[in-house]
Amino acid sequence: MSDKSSTTLPRPMVALIGIGTMGAGIAERLLDQDFAVDVWNRSPGPAARLAERGATAHEKPDQALARADVVLTMLPTGDTVKEVMLERRTLNAMRSGAVWAQMGTIGIDSTETLRSEVARTRSDIAFVDAPVSGSREPARRGRLLILASGPPGARSIVEPVFEALGRVVWLGEAGAGSRMKLVLNTWLAFEIEATAEVAALSERLGVAHTALRETVAGGPLASGVAMTKLAKMESGDYSPDFSLEWALKDLDLARAAGGAEVTPVADSIAERWRRLVAEGYGRLDISAARKGLGPAPAGPADGQPA
Repeated sequence: MSDKSSTTLPRPMVALIGIGTMGAGIAERLLDQDFAVDVWNRSPGPAARLAERGATAHEKPDQALARADVVLTMLPTGDTVKEVMLERRTLNAMRSGAVWAQMGTIGIDSTETLRSEVARTRSDIAFVDAPVSGSREPARRGRLLILASGPPGARSIVEPVFEALGRVVWLGEAGAGSRMKLVLNTWLAFEIEATAEVAALSERLGVAHTALRETVAGGPLASGVAMTKLAKMESGDYSPDFSLEWALKDLDLARAAGGAEVTPVADSIAERWRRLVAEGYGRLDISAARKGLGPAPAGPADGQPA
């Protein structure tokens, strides 16, 4: 059976700005689903690799989005999005009637700034706040959770793209998606830290990895995230699906939005992860939270501090 999207809506032309781990997975999925995709990345290598798969690579971001019906930004921070889209005046190159879907996790304040700037300078386009929950492989397989929020009129334009990437939940006005993403990523941090500490405790007490997995498999403790990351920790494979440094960034965004008094345990997790990032583990997978908790299995991507 074909994996092509079953949507009956017409396929819009798509521009993707930012081709990191997630951006590359999203672009690959859209190309596999027969979307026309224009791409730009600050370093040209990732765009060139996508061009070999059928994307159209551009040297400048304004060139990449000039003909797009839907512009996706997947950039790492709010400051980066503002620099690329506002300070470089890339926003001005969007055609009238297009939709800008901001899909990175950049926090509430930056999202509100972008929303206000679009309303002030480009009221002829729609701004959709749509951070995603998921990592590299879910992006490639069309299994992301898209936390969409924005004007109802944008939905018919952007939904064929979102539906090709995974499950879409519409949450209200732009900004609601970013709020939900901070909640979910804080929950994720608890799951990861719990898994790391359980793995370390098991190692210290001599509980075999296979025995631990067999005991929790299929039970109420066995979330998909926990079991996947436990396997990476046990094998010493810290190749990045979602890096520890970006997970820490999201915890910091949650604290800035909600206040330290609301998330005291999450703050403790953040401080431990901050030490790991300072030691050089930030670009490893979030499962590198296992580091610093006693001897851990070594693997092919164990990742010494760099």
